[in-house]
Amino acid sequence: MKFLSKKSTAIILAALMALPLAACGNQKSSTEATVATIDEAVHSTAASTADQSGTSAKKLTEADVTTTQTIENTADGEHAITADGESANYQNVKVIKSGDSSESDKADFYGDNAAIFATNGGTLNLSDIVVKSDGKHANGVFSYGEGTTVNIKDSYIETAGNCSGGLMTTGGATMNATDLTINTSGNSSAAIRSDRGGGTVNVSGGYYTTSGTGSPVIYSTADITVSDAEMASTASQGVVVEGKNSVTLNSVNLNADNNKKNSNKSSWYQAVMIYQSMSGDAAEGTSSFTMNGGTLTNENGDIFFVNNTATDINLSGATITNNDTEGVFLRAAAAGWGSEGKNGGQVTLNAKQQTINGDMVVDDVSHLNLYLSDSSLFTGAINSSGQAGEVYVDLSGGAKWTLTSDSYITSLTCDADSIDLNGHTLYVDGKAYTAGTASTGEAIAVVSTGSGHGGSTPPAKPGNSGSDSDTPPAKPDN
Repeated sequence: MKFLSKKSTAIILAALMALPLAACGNQKSSTEATVATIDEAVHSTAASTADQSGTSAKKLTEADVTTTQTIENTADGEHAITADGESANYQNVKVIKSGDSSESDKADFYGDNAAIFATNGGTLNLSDIVVKSDGKHANGVFSYGEGTTVNIKDSYIETAGNCSGGLMTTGGATMNATDLTINTSGNSSAAIRSDRGGGTVNVSGGYYTTSGTGSPVIYSTADITVSDAEMASTASQGVVVEGKNSVTLNSVNLNADNNKKNSNKSSWYQAVMIYQSMSGDAAEGTSSFTMNGGTLTNENGDIFFVNNTATDINLSGATITNNDTEGVFLRAAAAGWGSEGKNGGQVTLNAKQQTINGDMVVDDVSHLNLYLSDSSLFTGAINSSGQAGEVYVDLSGGAKWTLTSDSYITSLTCDADSIDLNGHTLYVDGKAYTAGTASTGEAIAVVSTGSGHGGSTPPAKPGNSGSDSDTPPAKPDN
């Protein structure tokens, strides 16, 4: 699947680049016409591929949602709809939110200035809703706090300001969404977003697109599951997982074109970034990214980048394509987050009935346990430039590895017919592997408590609101 050709994306982004791009505190977006052009281009291609990929995603426009009343709020820091410790139902409502929040922590952690807000164990049931916000820190629909639940379906959400996600979940809340269309155009404005305290997010069906810098489709400091959806980013990663959190994609089509830097912490572009910022917004520990079926198409850079954390990447039957011939499939490496010498990526990659094309790079402060099973096929090289970080490869259940260059690993488990050297040399712990022989090796121990301890001042994370404190501030009185 391919949402946009490189040439088409470049044309669209050229128009975007003429608009001001700034940090969260400096921009109020006026890009509605440009975003509409992007949305039309992305979704026209997505629709043509939906039948091939088997998703049942339903795309809505604003005109598709019938509304019978309008609720508007223009005041800084206020909401158009609130459920505070109560249950409330809204249907066929158009919500318009303008006005900014001058306190980023209150907005990002606790829902200040969100268009629709639930808190203190409240429950909001929303259907056939249109949400349009153009303020700074004006998230579309926000669920905050343990016991709080938002259920939303058959709705259209559009945000235009910086730091304004479509769906936002923090403090242990729950968000359940079905058949939404979400477009965001501001910087640091993921379509499906969480922040400090995380929670649980379940999304089924729908179309989700982002066009701002530092605005992946999904930014997870929570447990987020998306099924049967179409997703596209035209400037940022497709998915970012921070800290001890997770993203699961079931039969999802994701197109990512990460082509703008939101910080100088990393030299690489990628479709999926898994890391720990050390900002205090996400607990340290082993994260996970799971993809069952569906498609992942990357336009620029690498498929996966793992830095300063331990993670499990689980792939089963997904079609993964990298349209950047210079990008790699997996890069586990140090970058600008964490403490130097301790901030690599610790990766366990489990592939079942999975085809993998592309190289893997594991630097000298990182390691990889690669498990290929159930007839998985890997075509590529591992550390083709020479031995660096530790790498264990385990091939079972008819899995095959075809080398495309010399490769350097530290341990190997395989059957006699598991590896096709293809004219190259596989070095295992410094010794050349002999074709047609079985091998038994040992996996690498994973330290799951976070790999970037220390450091007097934690660096900023992509899309960060500017708060780097280790503990969240007290919830403000409203």
